Amino acid sequence: MNQPISERVRWTTADLELFPDNGNRYEIIDGDLFVTKAPHWNHQKTCVRISTSLDNWSQTTGLGEVVTAPGIIFGDHDNVIPDVVWASNKRLTLLLDDAGHLTGAPELVVEVLSAGSENEKRDREFKLKLYSARGVREYWIVDWRKQQVEVYRREQASLKLVATLFNGDELSSPILPDFNCAIASLFT
Repeated sequence: MNQPISERVRWTTADLELFPDNGNRYEIIDGDLFVTKAPHWNHQKTCVRISTSLDNWSQTTGLGEVVTAPGIIFGDHDNVIPDVVWASNKRLTLLLDDAGHLTGAPELVVEVLSAGSENEKRDREFKLKLYSARGVREYWIVDWRKQQVEVYRREQASLKLVATLFNGDELSSPILPDFNCAIASLFT
């Protein structure tokens, strides 16, 4: 007798409404549910340093806005909360919905690694693939423990690693004209 084949459970954006507001972060990538606890103090401090640097530049140039932990609803099966995003003013007018969530890719997404192999795999593999497929132009993976930043840039329709920056290096980007940030300043 044949056993019925069970289908994979695919979580949706609507399912997120069912979860309690308990301090956990719930994300869906390709219908898979990811749950993370509140991050380490140094993780959050690094997010603040990155967003402050980007915000100072944005305030000076007037080219866009930076936000920490925004919701990005790419679709019913892809709903994530990156640590930091930057979007140009032009993209923001196209992406923000009435609930204040992004509905598409901002130009820049930053993820600060949390401890644990599952968390690292989510950011280095699943989110890299998602952001690449959805049109993010630049993706920074920040490791506050190693004090380094991996920079991925869109090349031929996908995100490719173009640099790994360390304490003595400067971070700049072709999508952020005249933006410069000392890597060391992100971790002090």
